[in-house]
Amino acid sequence: MSENNVKSVLEALLFSSEKPLTLEQLKFALDNLETTEIRKTLEELRAEYESANRGLRIIEIAGGFQMITAPDYAIFLRKLHKDRKVERLSRQALETLAIIAYKQPVTRFEIESLRNVNIDGVVKSLLDKDIIRIAGRRKAPGRPFVFGTTKKFLEHFGLKSLEELPKMEDFSKLPQAAENLDNNQTKELIDEPKDVAQESR
Repeated sequence: MSENNVKSVLEALLFSSEKPLTLEQLKFALDNLETTEIRKTLEELRAEYESANRGLRIIEIAGGFQMITAPDYAIFLRKLHKDRKVERLSRQALETLAIIAYKQPVTRFEIESLRNVNIDGVVKSLLDKDIIRIAGRRKAPGRPFVFGTTKKFLEHFGLKSLEELPKMEDFSKLPQAAENLDNNQTKELIDEPKDVAQESR
């Protein structure tokens, strides 16, 4: 397969996928082309999109690669889709999610100790949305469940990995940390643009 054909296939694969594709998934689709070659081609594609100021971008996110729309055009997408309902996380959910993201694995009791409120409903909602998961049990009396974030969490907030979380030394600043999570610039690009790509297909 020629280099141009590999680029074309990668474009088609990324455009058609609703989720980030891992190098292993791309390798399988490309008849076991070496992952180093796939990554090199993806980087070339990403550079070409940016240098030509195209409306699409390729980003590395949540352990894979995904095609999204360029940040500069978000305002036009909002105008086009202004009537579309976008489900957003509540402030309470964001604060609980911030604790889980930074302190994982963490128990329900530890979360409630930091928030000083009952979190049963919030935890159920986050579990239903697949943003958090039960990551095991704590070796403590009662063997309580511990919670952690999921791959969908990384996708939602536009993160390659947990190492990209904003630094937060003091959990008394939890509301600000939650707001920082919700205002993550890449998140806006993942929430709207991917849907636009899907609708245009």
